[in-house]
Parts: sequence; C-alpha cells; structure tokens
Amino acid sequence: MGASPVGQATRGTTGTNRLRRNDRWIAASEAFRKASDPLVIDLGYGASGVTAFELATRLRRVRPDVEVLGLELDPVRVATARRQLDDVRASRTPFAADLPVSFSRGGFEVPVPDGRRPAVIRAMNVLRQYDEADVADAWRRVAARLAPDGMLVEGTCDEIGRLASWVDVTGDGEPVAFTISLRLTELEHPGIVAERLPKALIHRNVPGERVHDLLAAVDREWERAAALSTFGPVQRWLAVVSALRAQGVPIRADRRRWRLGELTVPWASVAPAT
Repeated sequence: MGASPVGQATRGTTGTNRLRRNDRWIAASEAFRKASDPLVIDLGYGASGVTAFELATRLRRVRPDVEVLGLELDPVRVATARRQLDDVRASRTPFAADLPVSFSRGGFEVPVPDGRRPAVIRAMNVLRQYDEADVADAWRRVAARLAPDGMLVEGTCDEIGRLASWVDVTGDGEPVAFTISLRLTELEHPGIVAERLPKALIHRNVPGERVHDLLAAVDREWERAAALSTFGPVQRWLAVVSALRAQGVPIRADRRRWRLGELTVPWASVAPAT
C-alpha cells in the first residue's frame, strides 16, 4: 500500500452476533438488493473477523453473488482475521467453507482492488472515539468510495447486540435516515438506546434537541402501552409506533421492520439543532 490507512484504531471489541440487527438491515436495503456489483465492506471489524463472516452468511441468502471485504487499520488484526479465514476454508468452523469473504488493510480511504465501488460500507462502532466535529468529514470521505446509489451505514451498538442505532448516508456524504433497533424482550424502556447513539447524536440527547424529543416521545408511548405487555413486547412496540405516527412523527411505514424492534425516521427528524 502506497500510503498509510486513514483513521484511528478502534478498541477492537468484537462479539458473535453483535451486529446481527445491522446485518439484516443491510440485507433488506435497496442499495444491496439492487446493486449491479454487490460488494459490501465491513470497515473496522475489530479484533476478530467474525462480524464479516456473519455478514456474508446473512447477505448470501439474499444475493448469492455477494462479496464481503473486511478492512482494518491494524495489520495484526488483518493477520488474525486471515488465519480465521483459513479455518473457515478448512471447514473447521460453523461457517461455509466457500464463504465469499476476504480481509485487507485499510481505513477511511476504503481501498478496493480493480477500482470497484462498494454497494454498501458498514462502519459500526468505528467513530465512537472521534470528536463529533470529525463525523461529517468521515462520512464524506468514506461515502465517496460508494457505487452510485450505494449506502454507508454508520452507527453503534451494545456489546451483545441488543441495542443499536445507525445512520444511512448517501454517496455524497449526506445523512438521510436514522434507525434504532431494539431487542424488545426484557426491554425496560426504549430510550435506553441513548447510550448507543451514533457519534453525531450521542451528545445531543438533551432538551432542545430533536433526538431527545424523539426518544422522550418513544418512552412516553411505551409507558402508555404498558397494558399491552400481556400480549407480548412486540404488540406493545407496535402500539408505540402507531401512536407516534398518529401524532405526525414521520416513521417509515414498514410494519415488518417495526416487528423487529426497529423505528426509522428521516435524518431531518433528529438532526442536531446547531
């Protein structure tokens, strides 16, 4: 590589199934399903290649021609992931031996062989150690590598993947949608996802900010729907989403996604006030 990879090393926290909510979001996206070249980048995958293996496994069910490339700044992490891939190829893991995955060194410059343009770049838990002021530039730099109609998905989740949120960013670096994704079973209140907001929003969960208003409204309706707990957390969550939509919150109308514990709104609904 002619130049050093761009970015700061992440803490490397990696867990099995940690990004499953984000995996299924990408699998359902038009950017992936309609891509002429379904190349997906797992940017900053961490100390283990497992998230790339899981991503490829789930995406291949939708597009058998998918390819997943894991990129990391740390050459030690790349070497570790390649050794894990050797085990996959030798059928010593639960993953398919022919899993369409590879690993390389890279950062925000997103180096891809042969000038290919990824359909999707996933960067989960990558910007948490950055300053909020650095986020927009990182979005623009990474998204510039996308194919036309491609998508950057940037966000954060907890260590076991029960709470997650992310932003969809277009190829020009503009955020267009914000999603929260929650494991509804045993959920005390949805607003707990505030601990796992993307860097662009995590310091904005204060009165006067749009994301604070949204999370407060979700918590309020969750409490109002408490009686529906008898019928299960999914029914309670569906009541929450329906109530918010009736109040004019522009939640994306996709009941299938709601049942997964998701809620998606346009970026303008949560964009920082200043």
